[in-house]
Amino acid sequence: EKAKLLRSQPAQVVEPKGLLYVQQREFAVTTPKDGSVSILGSDDATTCHIVVLRHTGSGATCLTHCDGSDTEAEVSLIVSAVKSFSDAAGWGRLEVHLVGGFNDDRQLSQKLTNQLLRAFDLQTDDIHLVTFCVTELNDREEKDIHFPVIYGIAVNVKTAEIFPATFPEKGPDEDLRSAHILTGAPLTNIYDTRREQLRIGPYFWRPFPHVDFWLEQDDKQILQNLSTSPLAEPPHFVSHIRSTLTFLKEHPFPSRSLFPDWKPRLYKKNQQGLWEQVCSDKI
Repeated sequence: EKAKLLRSQPAQVVEPKGLLYVQQREFAVTTPKDGSVSILGSDDATTCHIVVLRHTGSGATCLTHCDGSDTEAEVSLIVSAVKSFSDAAGWGRLEVHLVGGFNDDRQLSQKLTNQLLRAFDLQTDDIHLVTFCVTELNDREEKDIHFPVIYGIAVNVKTAEIFPATFPEKGPDEDLRSAHILTGAPLTNIYDTRREQLRIGPYFWRPFPHVDFWLEQDDKQILQNLSTSPLAEPPHFVSHIRSTLTFLKEHPFPSRSLFPDWKPRLYKKNQQGLWEQVCSDKI
């Protein structure tokens, strides 16, 4: 019933003000006391699942975008992160919301759903499944081709409302963060809640193999080879991958070109509620 209700809502366009956008294999945790971020969100999930974990006592909320790379470790990580803000609450329970995936040909969504349920079940804490809008419950069919109904969601940290969403602005450092994922990064926490700062890096990767070869391929080849579900991808998938590959070509050694002093790139929300880079020397 809850999945049906969520599916029936049109996706809301979330503007960048007060938003912290989370990419694949990233997570962020914050609380209702946060003066900078009021919405956590992520989209472009096809076989991936977006997970929201919240403690009802402290209001501490985590959003992550899982792709099945190391589900058990990722779930342990986000449970610890939410609990670190909730131990003083004295009351409340952990609630989880799972959204994403569809009936894809390779059954990757089903596999990830099972992995997530198992990983949450293995936790020593009681975790209550509140929203389950995944795989067959998030599937629609058009001319014998399956698609997800919901590609993205947002959670309002202050009110705990979860809703389908799209995000015109996915920054800052969108290409840099995507490059980190494409080179096989583990799940990464991108937000320092206490300082209300977005922290990107320092990241390290080796030169991407055959980057020139991939950049020479046509859209169809990129879609077929670099997507888990070529028929269901959003229209901007190929341009996003091209942009990320171009970035990897331009920065084969990020420790030299992007993080020469081995410090993270830091961002804070300005008066307008938008991310602005801050100099790391000021910390």
